Amino acid sequence: MQIVERPSPNHDARTGTVDMLIIHYTGMIDQEAALARLTDPAAKVSAHYLIGEEGAVIRLVPEERRAWHAGVSYWRGRSDINSASVGIELVNPGHEFGYRDFPAAQMTALATLAKGIVNRHKIPARHVLGHSDVAIGRKQDPGERFDWHWLSRHGIGLWPDFAGGPPAGDIALLQGNLAKFGYDCPQSGALDEATRAAVRAFQLHFRSQHCDGTPDEETRRRATALAEIVV
Repeated sequence: MQIVERPSPNHDARTGTVDMLIIHYTGMIDQEAALARLTDPAAKVSAHYLIGEEGAVIRLVPEERRAWHAGVSYWRGRSDINSASVGIELVNPGHEFGYRDFPAAQMTALATLAKGIVNRHKIPARHVLGHSDVAIGRKQDPGERFDWHWLSRHGIGLWPDFAGGPPAGDIALLQGNLAKFGYDCPQSGALDEATRAAVRAFQLHFRSQHCDGTPDEETRRRATALAEIVV
């Protein structure tokens, strides 16, 4: 695929091995505004790639370098997600500026780019994540309009067959399942604010039709199904 170079100064040396792919939306008014911010040394943010709505791919930071895209984050006991991940920004105004569907050309380009990244770094399917998965309560991108199921059908990410899955279980089991899968979720046995935030993060990825942080039966059942296939 053709990749345009537009280097960002915002990167440093990695301190770990890449085994994660993090997908974002830009959340800015247009592509040029996003590029201006991602290449501004004063902003101190970046990503490895940006994909426009028409499918054009721009490289901002080489994959061997640590881009600054995840911020304060957590997954499976780790907090320096930037060192362990490649970050892709999708041009989309986001919830603040008129959130909309991700066009087919953009998704197709993402699938092609992501497949190469996953193969190069041997990234497991369960480590293809959204910013909202690793920055619970702080970020909600790429959001409920992003089609994780479609991406999995193109060989990227994890999406099991949830039909006829296991029983849902109670809040304590849900908390345990979310933590087992990788989320930063308390183990209090109570539906507290932090648990609701973790539930919403899970729903944004795996239950987008119901992503208000309320753990309905289908949410709990899907969390159980995912925890049972974790290896």
